Amino acid sequence: MTTTLKRLAFAVAAVAATSFSLPVAFAEEASQPVKGGTLVYLEQQAHTNLYPPAGGFYPNGGVLNQITDKLTYQNPKTLEIEPWIAESWTINEDATEYTFKIRPGVTFSDGTPLDAAAVAKNFDVYGLGNKALKQPVSEVINNYDRSEVIDALTVKFYFKKPAPGFLQGTSVIGSGLVSLSTLALPFEELGDATRIIGSGPFVVESETLGKELKLRAREDYVWGPAKLSHQGRAYLDGITYIITGEDSVRIGALLAGQADFIRQVQAYDEAQVEAQDFQIYAPSTRGVNNSVVFRPDNPLVADVRVRQALLHATDTKEIVSTLFSKNYPQATSIIASTALGYVDLSDKLTFDPEKSRTLLEEAGWTLGPNGRRQKEGKELVLTAYESLPQPQNKETLQLVAQQWGKLGVKLNVLAGDSGSKTVDDLDPEKTPVSPAMVGRADPDVIKSQYYPKNRDVLRQKGGLGDKVKSFVDERLNGLLEQLASEPDRDKRLAIAGEVQNYVIDQAYAIPIFEEPQAFAGAPYVHGVAFEAVGRPSFYSTWLAEH
Repeated sequence: MTTTLKRLAFAVAAVAATSFSLPVAFAEEASQPVKGGTLVYLEQQAHTNLYPPAGGFYPNGGVLNQITDKLTYQNPKTLEIEPWIAESWTINEDATEYTFKIRPGVTFSDGTPLDAAAVAKNFDVYGLGNKALKQPVSEVINNYDRSEVIDALTVKFYFKKPAPGFLQGTSVIGSGLVSLSTLALPFEELGDATRIIGSGPFVVESETLGKELKLRAREDYVWGPAKLSHQGRAYLDGITYIITGEDSVRIGALLAGQADFIRQVQAYDEAQVEAQDFQIYAPSTRGVNNSVVFRPDNPLVADVRVRQALLHATDTKEIVSTLFSKNYPQATSIIASTALGYVDLSDKLTFDPEKSRTLLEEAGWTLGPNGRRQKEGKELVLTAYESLPQPQNKETLQLVAQQWGKLGVKLNVLAGDSGSKTVDDLDPEKTPVSPAMVGRADPDVIKSQYYPKNRDVLRQKGGLGDKVKSFVDERLNGLLEQLASEPDRDKRLAIAGEVQNYVIDQAYAIPIFEEPQAFAGAPYVHGVAFEAVGRPSFYSTWLAEH
């Protein structure tokens, strides 16, 4: 067992022995960043695959953000795109050609150059995928055609149709730049962090798969985002990630001084953390809200009136006030109020049980003798699997089930770690209801969520086996294609508004809350930053004397 794991084991014992009422004293805050030290970071779940386009999974992104750089930097406050590995860029009028000038002198941690050829290869893989290596296409890149290396430090990208979201797409976790040797590996080997060679401020030192990951600062790192005040090497000497699934253990270790920073702080633990003068961080993910979505290929929810009834039977205000804190705003559209293109649809998301009853009756679902809605000999019984990465998702779905139960609709909530979950969730017959969300600070995030060739949360691909595909919404898909291909900013945002209205009018989704990423840090931890959708960056983090 490593020293850090021993420290955590000690912390677990401390959790059992204390109620965290002991005072915690720290030295006066230093006026200047302190160099050195290792940040002990407790993560709820182990990372899965570190192929950069898989960085949307929070634990993956939390690692990739430290070891890879991006072509551009999205300022998390203004959402403007700023220089990083690209010094400058030009875009043609219809957003079908992008040319980037690469910063000189940048290298990957294996010493190979991060030049125009490397950037071209990265985006050829992300934009087109690699079937031989089973590397999928990135969901943030649309209409990609090809790259062209103009010279050693100039690369040009061509698109089959306008791709207005591409510039922002070069700034996201999923577009982290990796070495040619990493891109040559098959997808299944990229779950090993030691195989990921980036150009970031930290490099992977060692890994115990599923338990612990150690990063160390790269000594020669001098190419952070151009407008950051901090330039040069990271202040920290290293970061140690320890996978700690139990919420109480993460909180206990933090408050007992055995960890410095933790992810996935539940809303009910926030007061305990703040009472000890520890800090809660809750950056917005600025994307598609935490929602319940329907799979209309399932006959029980194929009728829009049933979906609308369940939308109006869901009291999102009660869910947020019961389970969450001020850091989880009640949803007023399918995307967050901080997202580009947001439209307030509160008037369409009212809690109205009487309207729900009327809609169910109109759809032919009447109350049976056992209080359950029935039609043609079938009961309205639905199933959903909890999503482990989403905060208190099991409790959220259980509260939704209680609310629907008052109208005679049963929702079975199944465990998110079930062995059959992955397969069953692809089949609308078995899983007609599902939790969903995705973060990205660009309107293309809506396409990522709903389009059949992306996440396809509505399961327009149909079910499994010999099941006949029936549900396809060509209008929705056409709008999503327009959204990803309209170069005029105002027109594009108008399309984003049209999509939001359409998804709610069809009751494909019930948005519940705007999901933040919730972290907590010790008082002596300074300089923690977050990219535009809430993944932490420890480049400028430092530890005061304590």
